[in-house]
Amino acid sequence: MVGGGFGGIHAVSELRRSDCDVMVIDRKNHHVFQPLLYQVATAALAPSDIASPIRAVFSRQENVQTVLGEVTAANLEERTLTIGSDVVEYDLLVLAAGVTHTYFGNDAWAPRAPGLKTIDDALEIRRRVLLAFERAEFEPDAERRARLLTFVVVGGGPTGVEMAGALREIAARTIPQDFRRVDTTSSRIILVEGADRLLPGMSETASTAAKSALERMGIDVYLKTFVTRMDAHAVYAGDQRIPAENVIWAAGVRAVDLADSLGVEQDRQGRIVVGPDCAIPGYPDVFVVGDLAVQTSANDGTEVPGVAQGAIQMGAFVGEILARELRRDAPTSHERRPAFSYRDKGAMATIGRARAVADVAGASFAGFFAWLLWSFVHVAFLIGFRNKVLVMINWTWQWLIHARGSRLITGALGSHVGGVDARLDAHDSMHVHQFED
Repeated sequence: MVGGGFGGIHAVSELRRSDCDVMVIDRKNHHVFQPLLYQVATAALAPSDIASPIRAVFSRQENVQTVLGEVTAANLEERTLTIGSDVVEYDLLVLAAGVTHTYFGNDAWAPRAPGLKTIDDALEIRRRVLLAFERAEFEPDAERRARLLTFVVVGGGPTGVEMAGALREIAARTIPQDFRRVDTTSSRIILVEGADRLLPGMSETASTAAKSALERMGIDVYLKTFVTRMDAHAVYAGDQRIPAENVIWAAGVRAVDLADSLGVEQDRQGRIVVGPDCAIPGYPDVFVVGDLAVQTSANDGTEVPGVAQGAIQMGAFVGEILARELRRDAPTSHERRPAFSYRDKGAMATIGRARAVADVAGASFAGFFAWLLWSFVHVAFLIGFRNKVLVMINWTWQWLIHARGSRLITGALGSHVGGVDARLDAHDSMHVHQFED
């Protein structure tokens, strides 16, 4: 099993009673609940609230061995994986390595506009967001202060919409009383989307409601607009130059590099095309699940979306196939397996405090009830009882007092946060020097 995400976790769980040895390989030692990564990035939750060590997840499943390492290549003919300098053999292989963000050929933008796929990404975005406010506090130049307080989110999918809403809440509700010299409520949040509507994977009703809610919060939404260039101080979107020092990328995904080593059919994003049984055509012993797979649902002929519920269902489906074939000692064969059918349980996106949109059972709705449903569903899918309880407590606390308890700036600050000494008046300067002494 390559990957400890939703697909990998659920596939392995189905093998808990099987007579086999399972090796779970991941370059991180933890499973991450990716739908809530944006809440780590915006200081609402701590990393440990949405992540669980993979070893702990499978501590009671005795046939599982966990390996910390990155699989860089797979040889399907020889049935081997390359992990660092080691080569290991396999009998059956499940690839659940996921995807990463893409800059559509503009990889030079990556340092300027971090994406959001891992805990490390979330912590880097949190650091940049909080540092922007700290630097704006003592910035005497009005133009640069405005740039520091401008946040551009590129991509109008669920991640972009949720990130934009959370940033606005931080600036307008959470931190205004914490700063003395800068008005954080004057922050500008801009959401840029290339399509003609937000949340393209949801209904038009939900898209329209999300756009209206964001605009009521004071967020600028640019549709049918593509980012064409970036420099150190601005983002160029369409024919506009947007002065901004903070950019967050949520615009697209591509397969991890491992997919390129297989020598099999891939789509434009590098994802692997699989058959009805989630196995690679011609290789019945190699399965691909989750975001890395291009799969067509047998019940309606549509492509399975790259969302958590798709990965969960595909992982459980493959795990059941493997458990059945291991139990019967049956040879692997595409023909004898059922076809995967995706069950769409709905789609949701939160926009802010008591604001969300949802498409469930053919109905679209927005507002408080949608937000409540979104909250319950996300808590239910978290791994581990501890995480469920902590997230519920944190959200309740934030609801009551508008606080975000994980506003910690980690990592090197680089240069000082503004030339403080020269910008304080005599009274404040005295206190700073006393503190430093």
